[in-house]
Amino acid sequence: MAETESRKRSRDSVSNTLIVAFSLSLVCSLLVAGAAVLLKPKQLQNEAEYRQNIILDVAGLAKPGIDPVIAFASIDARMVELSTGNYVDSPAVEGFDPDAAAIDPELGVRITAESDIASIRRRARFAPVYLVRSGDAIEQIILPVYGSGLWSTMYGYLALEADGNTIRGLRFYSHAETPGLGDQVDKPAWRERWRGKRLFDADGDLKVEVIRGAVAEAPAGVVDDSTYQVDGLAGATLTGRGVTNLIRYWVGPQGFGPYLEKIREKAEQTS
Repeated sequence: MAETESRKRSRDSVSNTLIVAFSLSLVCSLLVAGAAVLLKPKQLQNEAEYRQNIILDVAGLAKPGIDPVIAFASIDARMVELSTGNYVDSPAVEGFDPDAAAIDPELGVRITAESDIASIRRRARFAPVYLVRSGDAIEQIILPVYGSGLWSTMYGYLALEADGNTIRGLRFYSHAETPGLGDQVDKPAWRERWRGKRLFDADGDLKVEVIRGAVAEAPAGVVDDSTYQVDGLAGATLTGRGVTNLIRYWVGPQGFGPYLEKIREKAEQTS
C-alpha cells in the first residue's frame, strides 16, 4: 500500500507535470509548424489571386461572367528599374516581394529622410508595372503604390491612362486605418473621385493631392487646381495626407517618375 502511494506521489510530482506539459507543448508546436509549412503555398497563392483581382478592379476589367484568371492573363506584367525607367528581365515579376527586396542589400536602397515623404525608409530597386494593351498600344498602366497612413502602411494600385498622367482609378488592398474614418479610402464613391484627375501640370510639376474638404470642380474642359485635387476624408485628414504622400512618392523621381516620363514622351510623339 505504501509503495502504491509512493508511486502515485511520484507520478504527481512537479517534475513529471512539467515533463508532460513540455511534451504536449512540443507536439502541438510541431503540429502547428507543420500545418503552417503545408498551408504556406496555398496562402501565397490566395494572396496573389487577391492582388490580381484588385488590379483587374482598378483597371475596370473585373466584370461578371469573366474568369479573373483569363482576364489577368491578358495583362502584360513587366519589371521596371526605377532609377532608369527601363524594362528589365530580372528579377521576374512572378513571386517578386517588394518588402523582402527592399531590405536586401543588393535589391534594395535606403531612402534619404528628405525624400521619404511616404515614410517607407527603404524600397526595392525594381518594381512591377501592369500594362493593359490594345494590340501593341498601351491603354492603361497600373502601378503598385504604398506608404504610411495614420496607423498603417497602405498598399494599393494606381491605374493611369496611356498618357501616364490621367488617373483611371485607385484601390487599396491592405491597410489598418481607423474604421469609419480612414477606411473611407475603400468606399466606391471616394475611389470614383480619382477618375480623370491628373498627376502633373503642363510644366511637368507634380500637383495631385487629397485636400481638406470638398473640391470646387471647374467647368468641363477648364484646367485649374481642381484638375489635380480629390475630396478630403472627413475626420481622417492624416490618412488623406498619407495617400497624397505615397502617390507623390511613387509617381515622383524616386519612384516611377523616370518610367512615366518615358511614357509621356512617347504619348506626345504619337499624338
